[in-house]
Amino acid sequence: MSVRIATPADLDAIMAIENDSFPTDAWSTESMAAELVTEHGRYLVDEDAGDIIGYAGLRSIRGNADADIQTIALLEARRGEGRGRLLLRALLAEASARGAREVFLEVRADNPGAESLYLSEGFDEIARRLHYYQPDNVDAIVMKLDLRAWTKKATA
Repeated sequence: MSVRIATPADLDAIMAIENDSFPTDAWSTESMAAELVTEHGRYLVDEDAGDIIGYAGLRSIRGNADADIQTIALLEARRGEGRGRLLLRALLAEASARGAREVFLEVRADNPGAESLYLSEGFDEIARRLHYYQPDNVDAIVMKLDLRAWTKKATA
């Protein structure tokens, strides 16, 4: 298994995981394609035996104090193996390299596994956006990480 930078050639595999993971509010193919080539972010894929099993995305403009985790998703059969944590840590390292000091994200309130992952890496809940995810009417938990403290802990 390996994590590498996503390319436009990975779009079909990413979209298959996107649509399976987020059936009611998946990103459009056009939006995802744009994300893969922007200089203001970094998308990664997780491969196993040549197959993409997951992906993750970061929005982080070089030199800005903050960054945003856009998405992390894995094939359902591959969840719970620690691959999401690996992708998250790779995104956090990239945000740090780009000069970010804080990282933000939103997670669905009905996804306790993802929320638990983020809490275990040092994210704190800072707000809730009621009924944010539509059409499911699910709240978003807004979380923030002090990236400098995380980096210190990760390199200790």
